[in-house]
Amino acid sequence: MSTEANEEQQVEEVFPDVDLSIPQMTMRSIITGMILGGVLSLCNIYTGLKIGWGFNMSVAAALLSFGFWQLLHKTTGSRSWNILENNVNQTAASAAASISSAGLVAPIPALTLLTGQKLTWAFLSVWVFSVAFLGVIVAIAMRQQMLVNEKLKFPYGIATAETLKEMYARGTEAMAKVRMLLAGAALAGGVKAINGWVVAIPKLLIPIGIATKATALKAAGITTVSMKNLGFLIDPSFLMIGGGMIMGMKAALSVLVGAVIAWLIMAPEIIDAGALPPDAIQHMVDKPDGVWFKPLVGWLLWPGVAMMVTASLTSFAFSWRSFLNAFRPSKRQESMSSSHPVPLRWFMGGLVVALVLSVVCQWSIFEIPIWIAVLAVFLSFLLAIVAARVAGETGIVPIGAMGKVTQFTFGAIAPGQASANLMTANVTGGSASQCADMLNDLKTGLMIGASPRYQALAQVFGVLAGALVGSAAYLLIFPDPQSMCFTEEWQAPAVAQWYGVAKLMSEGFEQLEIQYPGATQAMVIAGIVGIVLSVLDKTLPKRLAKWVPSGAGIGIAFCITGYYAVSMFVGALIALVWARKYPASHKRYCLVLAAGLIAGESLMGVVVAITKVL
Repeated sequence: MSTEANEEQQVEEVFPDVDLSIPQMTMRSIITGMILGGVLSLCNIYTGLKIGWGFNMSVAAALLSFGFWQLLHKTTGSRSWNILENNVNQTAASAAASISSAGLVAPIPALTLLTGQKLTWAFLSVWVFSVAFLGVIVAIAMRQQMLVNEKLKFPYGIATAETLKEMYARGTEAMAKVRMLLAGAALAGGVKAINGWVVAIPKLLIPIGIATKATALKAAGITTVSMKNLGFLIDPSFLMIGGGMIMGMKAALSVLVGAVIAWLIMAPEIIDAGALPPDAIQHMVDKPDGVWFKPLVGWLLWPGVAMMVTASLTSFAFSWRSFLNAFRPSKRQESMSSSHPVPLRWFMGGLVVALVLSVVCQWSIFEIPIWIAVLAVFLSFLLAIVAARVAGETGIVPIGAMGKVTQFTFGAIAPGQASANLMTANVTGGSASQCADMLNDLKTGLMIGASPRYQALAQVFGVLAGALVGSAAYLLIFPDPQSMCFTEEWQAPAVAQWYGVAKLMSEGFEQLEIQYPGATQAMVIAGIVGIVLSVLDKTLPKRLAKWVPSGAGIGIAFCITGYYAVSMFVGALIALVWARKYPASHKRYCLVLAAGLIAGESLMGVVVAITKVL
């Protein structure tokens, strides 16, 4: 069977009535995607710096563009917004929205923490673009193998295609989802605006205290450690509630369990043992009624980082078949004569640009030796292919695992070089994320018969919009990572993970033990627990594995406050009860409402943060 016939069969299976002669890559589809993507990139940067996660924005972009252009069509008589234009729009928008994973919420602030280096908007935009563009090129190369020959699932791509199908089959249903999305955004954004500009909405206190034996605290008249000190409050954060609705009960419960272990069990013991540096103790004495997040997270992030790293790498190790299959030729080799493919000269030109741009940026901006920069690009190609395959089979993009593989690799090759350790891993993790994002978009396009050539161009335009807008937003809302990271407002757990590995690779465990006594032993124990939990999750029968907590979820709870964990659990509980009581309504609106809550609070949070800085 030819590639073209194979693609047409997939189109018939999903969208038998799509008219492939209608316009696809129009000026309005690209501009709409770039604008929406630029705005949605702010959401992922904000949430990434808050809780270390980002969200796929394809469905949100498709719904928002549909609502806008349909309204314009009805009021002005303009040409209707067709499904293929919307696909180009969501491709550009999701590319821009995922720009946060190109370094803005993890390795770049971690680099500032370790070296003090800060980038201007121009250099940061070029760097982020170079990282993401490399992933686009890898995705173009892998489209034939992963989507056409092997028909990998890429669940997010399928979900977007099915959403598009519903939207254009039942326009009223789409508008109902748009209204739900906007209602959620208005609710969360309104509460955040009141909280940021009018009056601080108080968190609900839990009136329980834990007696302390810490001599320094008792000398200052502090005899008990309150739940507020430990960060266990009830916080009406719609961002965290929305995140919990999306992440599900297993992950949210894992985070809550981790928070109880870290903040209610370990934190009081750390205080009593005197395992904190003098400045941390002084912070507690100065703020007896405050949340002691910053002084405590300095110790707790180390076992948390260890558990996140070992859990993610162990889970990735179980994808060894995907690793091998990523470099095996398919049993059915088919011609590249797909409908409207990316021209070979485009691909080869893009490949040269991606290689040269990445190497030059690493060398000129971060003074990474050229041979290390070239090796980093080569490793990025390999690991981006692996990450894309894992994403195609499971829907999970192992960005953290890819970054850690590179950090450990270059930690051995170039020990003591923090910039090389972080920024080579930035290239790997960021390109892997963008590669997986584009293959999800190409999966959507394949299912509706869209042009991969147009989607490739849309992805590049989206990356450009995300790099320009996202870099500006990062510099505005997070101008001083050294004073802002690991605070109650900006907890930055993803930064903690990258920073922790780079610091250990450059300084060793001896310095860590001097500053935080007992942290090394805690790292060993947490690392073993992360491995065991991941092995159990992958080897037990599904009926038992569903009860195994997530090692990554527990680990991240060591790097965020307890009230974040409580709010996430509340969101997951709402989604669970909703699904059981009203399954049809849950299927239609749960994810849409959650996306609205996340977008509303994060966008308003960006505005509030910028006004505070200005």
